[in-house]
Amino acid sequence: MSDAEEVGLPAREAAAQFLEAALARRAGLDEALSGSATRGLSPRDRAFARALTMATLRRLGAIDRALEPKLQRAPPERVKTLLRLGMAQLFWLDVPDHAAVSTMVALADRVQATRKFKGLINAVLRGLQRDGKPADDPEALAPAWLMARWQTAFGADGARAIAATIALEPATDLTARDPADAAALAELLEGEVLPGGSIRTARRGDLAEWPAFAEGRWWVQDAGAAIPTRLLAVRPGETALDLCAAPGGKTLQLAAAGASVVALDRSADRLKRVTENLARVQLSAEVVTADARSWPDKRTFDAVLLDAPCSATGTFRRHPDVLWAAAPGDIASLAEVQTRMLESAAGRVKPGGRLVYCVCSLEPEEGEAQVRGFLARHPEFTLAPVTPGEGGAPAASVSPEGWLRILPQHLDGGIDGFFAARMVRKT
Repeated sequence: MSDAEEVGLPAREAAAQFLEAALARRAGLDEALSGSATRGLSPRDRAFARALTMATLRRLGAIDRALEPKLQRAPPERVKTLLRLGMAQLFWLDVPDHAAVSTMVALADRVQATRKFKGLINAVLRGLQRDGKPADDPEALAPAWLMARWQTAFGADGARAIAATIALEPATDLTARDPADAAALAELLEGEVLPGGSIRTARRGDLAEWPAFAEGRWWVQDAGAAIPTRLLAVRPGETALDLCAAPGGKTLQLAAAGASVVALDRSADRLKRVTENLARVQLSAEVVTADARSWPDKRTFDAVLLDAPCSATGTFRRHPDVLWAAAPGDIASLAEVQTRMLESAAGRVKPGGRLVYCVCSLEPEEGEAQVRGFLARHPEFTLAPVTPGEGGAPAASVSPEGWLRILPQHLDGGIDGFFAARMVRKT
């Protein structure tokens, strides 16, 4: 009997709750993963529930495309959830076919509202099993409205290359507290050092049990997320402001480089993680709970980093739920927030100081359009072009204008999608 077959119904019920939370609202999956659905589950059951949820989300477009012709009419949402989870188990997890089907039928039998759909669930999943694994089609992996946007922004081939990375489970990227320690850590963690100094490892499991975690020699940070901070090139003794600092990776980078750092975020709860991470890696920063748009402090800084709130469509490798929780209207409303935050950030940069604006979004309105508008409004700032390879940026990510448009396919094994631009305030 396989491990997946031994995992019981409670784990699969938790996966159903996770999936429904992920599709219901932004950040719903994060809340569910730390909520009541996990109580009473063994570590193995918890891991299976998460793996099943993530496998379903990474293939959700393909799953729904295969299910549609099998259903004469749309079933209740819980029935659709069970069908989605069943299909993910049939084709993308190490679950025997009979267990993938029987467990979903058993879950339907638990609740009166879904009991009458047991026959439908069994018939549809058995039919899919006979049809065989669906052919890989990148265009089936993303919502149609996002694919259309990416085709407009990056061309048909670029959009397909982006979508092809949705189904891939990412490795774990780390940042070394001391860049000189990266090679030793890579060896210790059975990883490799990427351009720019990030460490990539295929290790899985509890991070707290990994080598050198307790000593604070590294923290988890996607290779793409580490690049914008490097563009600031802070020097020991300089002052730095990290706006929207949580969960803290960029604050840690600035502090490790020797800057005197202010880490600001509007969420006190999220700042707790920043404080905990600073303590673990034995670094310090002034942590402030405030809204970056209205923070009354009059200090100016040598280096200001604005990693602005955004649609986060570039983070789908680790958070595939963002593709399905996002809506077209989100991008316009977030762009307004970003514009206001850039205005506030501008006034906090010393003459001669640097400002890096970045978003983990693939949408031009949140990246290129923001910087074009900012420079048009602020002639006291000039763009400081990024050079190929600088900060570990893939050469393909450097635009003719001199900013970065990092796409997930720009690095072997994938990288989070980011936009970043560096500007300097004239003296």
